[in-house]
Amino acid sequence: MSEPVVEIEVEIQNEEGLHLRPAVQFVDIASRFRSAITVSHGSVQADAKSVMEMTLLAAACGSRLKIRAVGPDAHEAIAALGELVAKNFHSVPQSADARKKG
Repeated sequence: MSEPVVEIEVEIQNEEGLHLRPAVQFVDIASRFRSAITVSHGSVQADAKSVMEMTLLAAACGSRLKIRAVGPDAHEAIAALGELVAKNFHSVPQSADARKKG
């Protein structure tokens, strides 16, 4: 019996792209699962459990990423990571006024 393979494509909506903080969040969630998880941006592929590799994807706002999980909890891993991206890494958008003051 082969391991389940699940893939989704997501779009980065975060204004600053997949910078260090969201990459750490992504890795934290990916690391909870036993499945092997990779993320692709164009021809670049990264281990979803490595912060260094995730930041090397250089995924700006609007980038489309393919997330692929292979393993016993692949469905759960993809659901959790897809939700994280859909919720914009739980970021709170700053208002224009807050950016001017900051």
